[in-house]
Amino acid sequence: MVTQFTVAHLLQRADRLGMRLVAGPVDAAIARVEVVELPDLRDATYGTLVIVPGDAAPAPYLVDVALRQASALGLAGVVFSSGFTLTETAGALAERGRVPVLVSEGIRATDLAVAIDRVISGGAAETMTRASYAIEQASAIAADPARSADDMLAAAGAALGISLTMQEDPNAAWTDRAAVFIGEVPIGRVVAEVTDPAASFAVPIVASLISRSLHRQIRERFAPNQSRADLIVELVLAEAARVDAFIAPAARLGLPLHLTHAAAWLRPRQRFDPNQRPPHAVAPAVELFALQLVEEHPELWHIAYIQDDALIVSTQDHGAGDHQRRLREVATRIQDYAQTLAGDEWTYTLGLGTPQPSAAGLRQSAAEARVAADSAIAAGRLGGVEVTDVTGLRRVLLDFYASPISRNLLQDVLQPLDALGPERATTAVRTLVAYLSNRNSLTHAGRELTLHPNAVGYRMKRIRELLDVDLNDPDTRFAVELACRVRLLGGAGT
Repeated sequence: MVTQFTVAHLLQRADRLGMRLVAGPVDAAIARVEVVELPDLRDATYGTLVIVPGDAAPAPYLVDVALRQASALGLAGVVFSSGFTLTETAGALAERGRVPVLVSEGIRATDLAVAIDRVISGGAAETMTRASYAIEQASAIAADPARSADDMLAAAGAALGISLTMQEDPNAAWTDRAAVFIGEVPIGRVVAEVTDPAASFAVPIVASLISRSLHRQIRERFAPNQSRADLIVELVLAEAARVDAFIAPAARLGLPLHLTHAAAWLRPRQRFDPNQRPPHAVAPAVELFALQLVEEHPELWHIAYIQDDALIVSTQDHGAGDHQRRLREVATRIQDYAQTLAGDEWTYTLGLGTPQPSAAGLRQSAAEARVAADSAIAAGRLGGVEVTDVTGLRRVLLDFYASPISRNLLQDVLQPLDALGPERATTAVRTLVAYLSNRNSLTHAGRELTLHPNAVGYRMKRIRELLDVDLNDPDTRFAVELACRVRLLGGAGT
């Protein structure tokens, strides 16, 4: 059974057609549409929607006569131009005779007739017209920075006569025609309430408009934060002698380096292949999640990427309590989100630094966090949270590790061992630490390494040959042991 097309259906496209109902019912069935002068109205046939041409409003008595004729002929309705004014008598005739009276807003009678005919007959032309109008309405909303994605969906849905919503899906594929992305980060997809050919054409373009609009809003909202994050990366990687050079640029960007900073270091690692890089889409998604997560926090937060590692920095006034606890709460949520996105084959290990004042303190806290994460990975505690132990020798070693110059000088001491390969080099470094910390005693070193003293002696013979240094000299012995401990602390040999 074919559903009759009524005035009510036509009014669903009222915005596109520039029409409005001023009197009469909406259930009249429309069989056809014609442009008819008022004197010729008596020749119109049953079920016809009559469009009266001309910009000048007809005399009220002519309108009354026309409505009586329309009722007698069983017309589907009469459409007047925008200058038409409905009198009380005409309104009563329209209601009593059940004749819909409509007004056209700024569209020529012939153009309106063609548009309504397309609506009534349906088909490809009407489908494309509806889709184009929906895209036009969504585009107009997108051009206004103050409007939202919901506004675009509402405008496009109203034009289509179908409800459009956005279904959240962080795993939406870029090949999905209806997917919404912020940059490279999948957000979800646009979904139509019912299957409709016009919606099938319009939805992908509406989704694209929403994607670009959201990307623009996010970029404008977080641009200052991201600029400061770039400066933090430069500061952390710079030589210690250049720290003061960052104070002025930081002040211009609104980064208060003179306050106290606590850093967290998030390092990804594939469970079965440590050399594999994490999925490309994870980093931008994690960054967006983190920026939105901390937006309402009272502290100043930044997230930056150093290769595949995420550096999270929280900045507060000096002496603020629970600084590291708040850092941990936020950082672990980011860690959990990254782990969920990457999947079970990946681990994200989190290292937490201690709150430190000034630019040098930010570098120190970042170094502590990095060492904590590396230490956890080296010890096999992948995917956990490691808090920096800042007591005793470990704190002194962290100071060395935080200085690129000191770190590079100490790495040079052990460089010959790297020729053995990563695993054997690490074994050699651990053997050296045990030997030197036990005052060159093979017996005590063997007990610590659970090896026979002869095995330790064999290893040490090879190590001495490679390093070509005098381990009996106190200064040399101290330098080599310090280099070994710094390397093990940073996990560089793992």
